Amino acid sequence: MALPLSNIVVLEFTHAVMGPAAGVILADMGAEVIHIEPIDGDPTRKLKGFGAGYHSFFNRNKKSLAIDLKSEQGKDIIFRLLGHADVLVENFGPGTLDRLGFGYEALAPQFPRLIHCSLKGFLPGPYEKRHAMDEVVQMMGGLAYMTGRSGDPLRAGTSIVDISGGMFGVIGILAALLEREHSGKGGLVQASLFETTAFLMGQHMANSAITQQPLPPMPERVSAWSIYRIFQTRDHQQLFIGIISDKHWQRFCEVFEKPDWAADERLRTNNDRIAQRDWFIPAFEELIRSLDKEVVIARCEGAGIPFAPISRPEDLFHDIQLIEGGSLLDTHLPDGGITRLPKLPLRYQNEDFGLRRQPPKIGEDTRALLSRVGIPDDTIEAMQEQHIISG
Repeated sequence: MALPLSNIVVLEFTHAVMGPAAGVILADMGAEVIHIEPIDGDPTRKLKGFGAGYHSFFNRNKKSLAIDLKSEQGKDIIFRLLGHADVLVENFGPGTLDRLGFGYEALAPQFPRLIHCSLKGFLPGPYEKRHAMDEVVQMMGGLAYMTGRSGDPLRAGTSIVDISGGMFGVIGILAALLEREHSGKGGLVQASLFETTAFLMGQHMANSAITQQPLPPMPERVSAWSIYRIFQTRDHQQLFIGIISDKHWQRFCEVFEKPDWAADERLRTNNDRIAQRDWFIPAFEELIRSLDKEVVIARCEGAGIPFAPISRPEDLFHDIQLIEGGSLLDTHLPDGGITRLPKLPLRYQNEDFGLRRQPPKIGEDTRALLSRVGIPDDTIEAMQEQHIISG
C-alpha cells in the first residue's frame, strides 16, 4: 500500500527541533521531504550536549539539498523546486525567510497551490517578533512552574513544546492539503511554541477558573486519585502505582492480601480513601516497602492495575514492548554506528510508517535534485566549484 503522503513534496527550511519534528512526521507518512541546509551543513548536525541526538532522530526518511540560499543561482534552484512542491515548512527566526525572498507573501502569487507552514515562537500579536526556544516558553507559559516544586520551576525532560508545536504544524498542513482538494489553493499555516504551551496548560487554566484557587505545582498537588504516585520497594527500587477506580481497589486488596482494607468502610470509594490519606498513605507505603519490585509488578499486572517502573531513556533500547512490537528502527549515527530509535507512534491500515532512508549526509541528494529540475551536469559542477552547492 502506498503511504498516505507519498504524492506530496515538501521543502523543509528548518533546524533544531520544531521544524524537523514536523518534517519527520510528514516524511515518515510518505512525503518526499527535502531538507534545505547550508553548504557546510545544518548547524544542528554539530550540536553537543543534549542536542547531540537532534539530527539523527528528526531527519530520517528525508533528502538533503546543501545550497547557498543567498546566491542568485541558489535562489533560482529553490524557485525551480517550488514549482514541484506542495508544502514549504520553515522554523527560522522572524523575518528570515522574508529577507531571503521565500516568505509567504512573496511566494503566494507565483505558487498559489503551495501550502506554507511557518513555525515560530509566537503567533501574531505583541510578542511575534521575539525569538523563543522550548525552555523559554516552558518558563513563561506555566509548564516549568507546574513541573517543578514551589520556588523551583523545572523544564520538562524533553523538547515537549518543540515536538508538540511541530505536530500542530502537521495537523494544519494536513487540513490545508484536504482543503486544497476542494479549492485548488494553498495557504498559510502557522503554529507556535508559546501558544502550544498555553494549549497544554488549558486543563490547569480551567481548573483555576473553576476552583478560583492558585494551582500548586504537580509534585505538590492532591491527586484526583487516592493512589497515584511513586513508591519504594523492599529492594530499594521505585515503582509508580495508580489505582484509579474502585474496581482497581478491590482487585488490589485481593492480590495484595488485604481483606481488611477491602472491608473497611472508611476506604470504600476513591474519595473516601483520599479523605483518609493521613493514615492510609503511610500504611500503603509500608505495604509496598515490604515487597520486592518484581513481586509488586507481578501482582499489579495480574490484577490489571496501572503501574510503571521508573526508567531512563537508555532503558527503552531494551524494552520488550518496543522490541517485540517493532517500534524501534535501526538508525545510522554520524560516527558510523547504528542504534535503534522510535518509530512514529501511529499505525494506519496496518502501516507502521517505518524507515525508508537513513538520515542523509550533507548534500547527499543535491545532484539528483538539481538534475530533476533540468540543471545540466556541467552547471552543477560549476556551482559546486563556486561553493553554491555541496554534495
